Amino acid sequence: MKNLTREDYPLGQNRPDLLYTPKEKAYNDLTLDAALHGEITSADLRISPKTLEMHAEISESLGRTQLAKNFRRAAEMINISDSCILEIYNSLRPNRSTKEELLMIADELEEEYAAKENAELIREAADVYERRGTLRKSED
Repeated sequence: MKNLTREDYPLGQNRPDLLYTPKEKAYNDLTLDAALHGEITSADLRISPKTLEMHAEISESLGRTQLAKNFRRAAEMINISDSCILEIYNSLRPNRSTKEELLMIADELEEEYAAKENAELIREAADVYERRGTLRKSED
C-alpha cells in the first residue's frame, strides 16, 4: 500500500493526510463545526476499508500478523450488511450448521463480496468444527 510503519501510528495524528471516510471526505474535514453545520452524515463517521488496510500494514510492519489479518477481515466486512453478518455469526455457533452450509457461506463471501480472508476463516472453522464434532448433523 504505502509502506506504513510504526512511526505512522496513530494515523489520525501522524498521517491524517491519508485518511478518508468511505464517502471520500478527508479526515481533517470531520470537525465539530462541520457537524454543527450539517456537513457530516453518519456515513462520514464510519471507518473505510482503506483505513483498515493501512492499520493492517502497520501491524505487519510490527510483526503482528494475526492483528493484520483481523484488520483485513474487518475491511472486507464493511460491504456486507449487518443482517448478513449476524446470520453468519449465528451459523458459526456450535451445532447450528452443517459443514456444507458453512462452505456455502464461505463461497458466497468470496464470490459476492470478494471477502477472501473471511471465506478462509469460515472454511477453517468448518474443518475445526468437523474435528471437534460440533457441526449440526445433515438432515436425511
